[in-house]
Amino acid sequence: MIIALIAGEMSGDLLGAGLIQALKIHYPTARFVGIGGEKMQAVGLETWFPLDALAVMGIVDVLKRLPKLLWLRHQLFRRLLKIKPDVMIGIDAPDFNLGLEKKLKLAGIKTVHYVSPSVWAWRQGRIKTIQKSVDLMLTLFPFEADFYRQHKVAVKFVGHPLADLIELESAKDDLRPSWGYAADDRVLAILPGSRGGELTHIGPELIQAVQQLHQIMPNLKFITPLANAARQEQFEYLLEQILGEQLPNFPWRRVEGHAHTLMALADCVVLASGTATLEALLLKKPMVVVYKWAKLTHYLIAPFVKSRFIALPNLLADRLLVPELVQEQCVSASIVAAVLEQLEQVDQPLLMQEFLNIHQQLRLNASQEAATAIVNLLATSS
Repeated sequence: MIIALIAGEMSGDLLGAGLIQALKIHYPTARFVGIGGEKMQAVGLETWFPLDALAVMGIVDVLKRLPKLLWLRHQLFRRLLKIKPDVMIGIDAPDFNLGLEKKLKLAGIKTVHYVSPSVWAWRQGRIKTIQKSVDLMLTLFPFEADFYRQHKVAVKFVGHPLADLIELESAKDDLRPSWGYAADDRVLAILPGSRGGELTHIGPELIQAVQQLHQIMPNLKFITPLANAARQEQFEYLLEQILGEQLPNFPWRRVEGHAHTLMALADCVVLASGTATLEALLLKKPMVVVYKWAKLTHYLIAPFVKSRFIALPNLLADRLLVPELVQEQCVSASIVAAVLEQLEQVDQPLLMQEFLNIHQQLRLNASQEAATAIVNLLATSS
């Protein structure tokens, strides 16, 4: 058996690794091929292209790299058509994967899409493309599955692997000593995003916000995990441009990786909208969610947005649980005000209970659920 998987970014690499492990229980001799990162490769994926090849953000970035992306998709289609996998599983990256899945489905290859695109939030007309592209949609969140059922798309809500991995209760004080923090230190974790485009647009506002917060609260500790060496180099460049001579003595630690641990030990998290906001929710952390696109991307996208919220905690609760600062609101002064408000609310039992309720709802052993759904799809088509 040959199973193809195409992951689009680091969050997809985590999902893909868990799915491969779960599929191996059913198909121990299967060959796994496609695109994935270190986690997927570690559990047996034969990767054909680097994960970063698909990690682009917004219309402008996509347009810049469109020729390369189209070439890459064509190469993947040719290779997959040649080996004819039993199933092709696109993990996120919908603008890339759905087009590939559509061509493969027409060629008689079963297709699964893991992680719903935000079709329920904007560009709802994409549902027609999805209907033609996938034999099965696997969703991480329950409200997504409801949307697909309404549009007669085969769907399975599987929960989220992060909800399985993260304990319902976590103790931040246990993690602090190894990072040099005391139990009574006030620690703010800042996560500017894992994509280069995110750092470009969000990074400067976050850096200026930290400057202001340091002046207001001199004892506040700052720490930033960067997704990889490239993002760390990019962020250091931004810091030098904005902080200049202040940088060597500025109380701000930056490290590569360790995002989960550093969020867990923090009192509050400021972070780019995305999967990290779900992780912060599961860790029961007060947070401020920020996001900013290129102006042209925002101009083109805004008319098609149907959702009231962008942050996953708010989408899952269907109300404003955590502050979100998007586009024009994503400025340093607003970030500072929102962080101070979160830090002043030392105990937020109602928010913590909401976070716990969502955690329990998503804790379904997602990788196993997804694998079982794929096994059932292949069994009914054999």
